[in-house]
Amino acid sequence: MRLDKYLKVARILKRRTVSKDLADHQRVLINGKTAKPASEVNVGDLITVIFGQRQLTVRVTETAQYTRKEDAASMYEVVEEKRVELE
Repeated sequence: MRLDKYLKVARILKRRTVSKDLADHQRVLINGKTAKPASEVNVGDLITVIFGQRQLTVRVTETAQYTRKEDAASMYEVVEEKRVELE
């Protein structure tokens, strides 16, 4: 599954265009490497999203093309959430 679609379907970000913009600006990492919007996401991957002064790292537990709002949180588990200082 594409990274931008996964972030939207899992409801980590609200819109796919926001996911794409963050990835285009090198603010999304998959397993510690900068990711593009079309990067492939697989179960077990660690995704780090940096937005504003917040950094969220999640582990992918499931990839589904569609999900209900109630089930979206089961697609990932939060590994780390922290504030980061801007340079």
